[in-house]
Amino acid sequence: MPEPTRQPQSSPLRPPAADVVEATRERVAGLVTGTVETLERLVRIPSVSAAAFDQAHVEASADAVASLLRDAGMPDVEVLRAPRPDGTPGAPAVVARRPAPPGAPTVLLYAHHDVQPPGEASRWTSPPFEPTRRGERLYGRGAADDKAGICAHLAAVRAHLAAHDDGGGVGLTVFVEGEEEVGSPSFQAFLAEHAGLLRADVLVVADSTNAAVGTPAVTTTLRGLVQAVVEVRTLDHALHSGMFGGAVPDPAVVLLRLLASLHDADGGVAVPGLGDMPPHARAAAAAQSPYPAERFREEAGVLEGVALAGAGDDDVAERVWAGPAVTVIGLDLPSVEHASNTVQPVVRARVSVRVPPGADPATAFDALRQHLLAQPAGGARVVVESEEQGHGFAADTATTGYAAARWALGTAWGSEPVDIGVGGSIPFIADLDRVMPGAAVLVTGVEDPDSRAHGIDESLHLGEFARVCLAEALLLEALTPRA
Repeated sequence: MPEPTRQPQSSPLRPPAADVVEATRERVAGLVTGTVETLERLVRIPSVSAAAFDQAHVEASADAVASLLRDAGMPDVEVLRAPRPDGTPGAPAVVARRPAPPGAPTVLLYAHHDVQPPGEASRWTSPPFEPTRRGERLYGRGAADDKAGICAHLAAVRAHLAAHDDGGGVGLTVFVEGEEEVGSPSFQAFLAEHAGLLRADVLVVADSTNAAVGTPAVTTTLRGLVQAVVEVRTLDHALHSGMFGGAVPDPAVVLLRLLASLHDADGGVAVPGLGDMPPHARAAAAAQSPYPAERFREEAGVLEGVALAGAGDDDVAERVWAGPAVTVIGLDLPSVEHASNTVQPVVRARVSVRVPPGADPATAFDALRQHLLAQPAGGARVVVESEEQGHGFAADTATTGYAAARWALGTAWGSEPVDIGVGGSIPFIADLDRVMPGAAVLVTGVEDPDSRAHGIDESLHLGEFARVCLAEALLLEALTPRA
């Protein structure tokens, strides 16, 4: 595949003419109903990439996405994979390509077809893998994260190819990953083997959120990630809590004390050395929209009277977009329902650390490990092991691609887009940036603050989804060279 055309990334944007905008708007409007029906079919495939789930569904999901891209008119579609670090095959990824016409840029459209586990299905208002419309929203696991991203790409591709059936327009590469929700373990190997297939001038990562319903956004920073397991052992076998309790050291108590040390009395992070933002990341964060505490409380569902962690009710943008965060996301202890009068010999916790954009995750893990091992543990055997590490992201906003994205979002919504940060992590963006230096990276998305991605009753606002489809189609037109 030829190298992408490296156009000056800081050249002035020349938006498409009004007739092109109107024609694009009409094409996308005619595609939305069918695209939502396609999304419903994809949601019915329970493509959970976590190892405890049937991976045949992930295979079926990849095949379905490949078929949809072929039907959309992409001429070269493959289902590819690469080995994970342990040598086992990675999940299937779909790569579809349409070469760029001479002088035109190549645009890479990213999404992922795997989804999070549904949790307890009984807690969902409707079955997690049966897409259900209620009001303006479509409910189902993956309806927002990220099968809606796939479908937005499909709508934009269909609209763009219909507008340029003479072979014009931009080059298109669609990359739909199959293991993003488990940390993309085979992505490094995939890049080493298939980087040439993914090279582009502009990368559109449709895996983020908008600021609110009616307010489009470009995500300019993402935090990095460290995931670790903390194990505490005090015994060589389980004991009767009545016969031995009172003198025998309970590893659960030791573990809970260690976990409590991760935060100060106000709930702020108490682990020193988790990293600071470099100047380019700090500049991107400084230009972002404020995040008032009252809005955060409403969107997060914080119960009345519960204090926010950290610096009270000041603007929370720094804490949730740019600063470090430490969360206990799993405990290996018997459940209350299945508990017996037993002192366990060993207990474990999974700890998730969000690292400031631009900070080194390896340094953050070392800081976490040193902090935990330095705490009093009464001689208990404490082991801290890294499970996953990923770099954060800070956008270069002085590019033509970024200007085109802001124009496209503003035109689709009829309101000015804002820059936001997202506290979550998409580590592979740093890997793509490494092999494609100079490419403009645009992090957009289909979600809104009530989408509840990863949670019970995940949903997509259908009106916002139509605007996302239009914005992406307009972006491709804005990047198309014109005389």
